[in-house]
Amino acid sequence: MGKIAFVFPGQGAQYVGMGKDFFDESRVAREVYRCASQASGLDVEQLCFTENDRLNITEYTQIALLATEVAILKVIEDAGFIPDICAGLSLGEYGALAAADAMDLADLFALIRKRGLYMQEAYPVGGAMTAVLGLDAATIGQICEETEGIVSIANDNCPGQVVITGEEQAVQAAAERLSAAGAKRCIPLKVSGPFHSALLAGAGEQLGEALEQVTVRKPKMPYVCNLEARLVTDAADIKRLLQQQVSGPVRFRESIEKMIEEGVDTFVEIGPGKTLTGFIRKTNKDVQVCNVEKWEDLEKLSALLKG
Repeated sequence: MGKIAFVFPGQGAQYVGMGKDFFDESRVAREVYRCASQASGLDVEQLCFTENDRLNITEYTQIALLATEVAILKVIEDAGFIPDICAGLSLGEYGALAAADAMDLADLFALIRKRGLYMQEAYPVGGAMTAVLGLDAATIGQICEETEGIVSIANDNCPGQVVITGEEQAVQAAAERLSAAGAKRCIPLKVSGPFHSALLAGAGEQLGEALEQVTVRKPKMPYVCNLEARLVTDAADIKRLLQQQVSGPVRFRESIEKMIEEGVDTFVEIGPGKTLTGFIRKTNKDVQVCNVEKWEDLEKLSALLKG
């Protein structure tokens, strides 16, 4: 077996009840949720496990999803499985930082709570995001540049799936041009802001100020950052990358390719859903992929990694 990568999903993967079986079965997982609640000032257990109308609101989504990802991660680590490299999509990059032990968990949870608030408040109305299917990223980027207003690539997820972001009218205009250029579909996303666009630069600046109060350590293993799709091994880079990530693009397809280039042949998606599993398979069909979102998934993970 080659190298193993742990990868963590971003917003959109959350659902009520995520992580509940890990909470019920594992003291390690319960400690993570309680740490998240204490650090954020929210009842994260209630947010994740009880029907509510807050889970899909950015300022609450981010802490709930990260707590679930880290709780599952800690159970996996407790079973003796450690990655060679890690990465995450948008919010999921903070899961990768937890795997790399680059910050204390209390600091990580307090920071993600602030990130969610800053992003929610930065551009409350007039923003949009649209998924573009069946067109290459270079063409999409060129058409965005030629479209009047603020519109750009938010996520390059995998071959044939790119998300654009920005001002609502500019995103709509770009989508019309992209359809004319050969996109199979342009699907408006139900989101609460124009994430990963220049419109959120102010939120990034606020996050940068918050980061100045946090101690960041050298990662125990390299992680691949969203912004530059490269391995990060130096603590000095992390604060800048996290600040700029808020308004910069998520280069996840290139991140997958980078990890494979580094010798990764097995990917483990940690957290709710199978979104990243799908992206990885569309990027490279030759690698092994496993997702862990339920307690019973630990058995297939063990079979894969010990096999």
